[in-house]
Amino acid sequence: MTITTLLVANRGEIACRIFRTCRDLGITTVAVYSDADADALHVREADLAVRLPGAAPADTYLRGDLVVAAARAAGADAVHPGYGFLSENAAFAAAVQDAGLVWVGPPVKAIELMASKTRAKELMAGAGVPLLAPVDPATAGEDDLPLLLKAASGGGGRGMRIVRELASLPGELLAAAAEAASAFGDGEVFAEPYVERGRHVEVQVMADAHDTVWALGTRDCSLQRRHQKVIEEAPAPGLDEALRTRLHEAAVAAARAVGYRGAGTVEFLVSAEGRPYFLEMNTRLQVEHPVTEAVFGLDLVALQLRVAEGEPLPAPEPPQPSGHAVEARLYAEDPARDWQPQTGALLTLEVPEGPGLRLDTGYTGGDTIGVHYDPMIAKVIAHAPTRTEAVRLLARALERARIHGPVTNRDLLVRSLRHPDFAAARLDTGFYDRHLADLTVPAAGRDPSTAALAATLAEAVRGPEAVRGAEALRPTRPAAPAPARFGAWRNVPSQSQRKRYRSEPDGTEHEVAYRTPRTGIPEPYENPGTRVLTATPGHVTLEVNGVTRHFAIATHADRVHVDAADASYTFTALPRFTDPATHTAPGSLLAPMPGTVVRLAEGLAAGGTVEAGQPLIWLEAMKMEHRILAPASGTLTALHAAPGHQVEVGALLAVVQEDPAATTPVPRPVPEETA
Repeated sequence: MTITTLLVANRGEIACRIFRTCRDLGITTVAVYSDADADALHVREADLAVRLPGAAPADTYLRGDLVVAAARAAGADAVHPGYGFLSENAAFAAAVQDAGLVWVGPPVKAIELMASKTRAKELMAGAGVPLLAPVDPATAGEDDLPLLLKAASGGGGRGMRIVRELASLPGELLAAAAEAASAFGDGEVFAEPYVERGRHVEVQVMADAHDTVWALGTRDCSLQRRHQKVIEEAPAPGLDEALRTRLHEAAVAAARAVGYRGAGTVEFLVSAEGRPYFLEMNTRLQVEHPVTEAVFGLDLVALQLRVAEGEPLPAPEPPQPSGHAVEARLYAEDPARDWQPQTGALLTLEVPEGPGLRLDTGYTGGDTIGVHYDPMIAKVIAHAPTRTEAVRLLARALERARIHGPVTNRDLLVRSLRHPDFAAARLDTGFYDRHLADLTVPAAGRDPSTAALAATLAEAVRGPEAVRGAEALRPTRPAAPAPARFGAWRNVPSQSQRKRYRSEPDGTEHEVAYRTPRTGIPEPYENPGTRVLTATPGHVTLEVNGVTRHFAIATHADRVHVDAADASYTFTALPRFTDPATHTAPGSLLAPMPGTVVRLAEGLAAGGTVEAGQPLIWLEAMKMEHRILAPASGTLTALHAAPGHQVEVGALLAVVQEDPAATTPVPRPVPEETA
């Protein structure tokens, strides 16, 4: 059957990426969207769109019946699930086919067989795929430690616990089972040895209905936070040829064991000694598929569509790989604050274009990043002849990108790519456990003071006649002084004036002194060795100690974004005098992010006593659960949160009045993945 109209049962970046291939193939595209996504990029790019009433995933993108009905309403003849949501849901795949639609994915039976990690491992053992020996928690001893507890269904780190002490095993089993049941509706948990310093290596497979199975090389996805990938690359570096061959053969055996068709990924854990162990098979397209596409010169979505139409793969063997590709996931999150997700208007998103660079995104400047979905903004991919060149190209592209709005992990990505361990391919899943603190401290060489000066000069020339250059706009006769516009209490523009800023997100304050002489050209007042070459509201060029530096300036309300050649800065303009109304009462518990209150501690009520570090309130936003802890032991004097309440960042949730006699320290809250 030839596909003419395709509905993508997904949103954001992956929907946009699938639409791109459909346009190239002449296929009409259909989007589905929640109310929160009514103006999203994937909706704007689709030929047709169908609303799924509601905002939460459970009411919209996870409603298979609504998605099938949308496909029928739009006249689609095929459904592509993307990744996440319903992509590995066997019942949904069956419903699509029962409706007479083409399912662009693997057979229902293959999805069912791989859906449970415990059943999949039993099947893989029969196929000769290398496995970690399971451990029965009931008989586990000291020699079995450390153990890894994992949910049998689902992923994303939910239901996963590392156990290093036998005494903690029963409690961790209960917690893992409860978390798995809450996230996936299945509380089954299993245990296996935890491999210290292991690498996450996977093999992309592509199979057709004519007995051809391709193993499309390896990918390394070891750099992860909260068990979710951050940086991926192909091929996986540092593997000898024997290990690569073994991984390829195991992946093909896994695919054949379940009669697989379409695109899938077989994931392995590779020990420090180079021994591979099967983790799971993802029966869908992976987020990181672009690195494989770049290395093999393929369009995996086009191949998925071809296989779904019943056609064979173009050749018995895959094409030869070429070069190296690296992908970085740009998230709206603050790595320095427990990876806390961020929301708000994405004012600017501009990533450099050029040979070897690719941007996959579901956002453009002006879109809003909401609370309901994953915080990934975009994927930036670089391809070059060698790993060193690809890594350098990607790091520089991220560094030069203009990203204005919520805090992102951009700086972390750049510094990770340039870290000595990454450069030397010393990779394992504990990379961020060891290096996060160093990667999130202010980087050496950054110069926020000069960036703040550039922001001040740009503001000083803002008006009907922006200064375009010191020489270009030098007046031929004395000009009248411009009216004073800065330094709230000063009205003599030729005298020094001051502007205060707070760096975001670290909170450092900067004060800049400048003056505007009769020429109308602002100049720094306390910066020896600094000379203004040009100054406009959008661009400032300074000579700093003999080196010319360029700064692009963008102002949005009280936020100023300054992009330099080697760093980007965000400042909040501060009033000269502090507003006392901004202070909150001691013991106030404020929402650290916008989200939904999902539960309260049992029996929590105003007037009750709490202990320091006790979890009181659970917030959920953007696939992450965040616990609000009691800051001290004492009395809960106010409680404004209730399950189901939507709260904005900074909202007052509760107030704890400290008991002066208690001195128990409070541990830092740890966010947890919800899906």
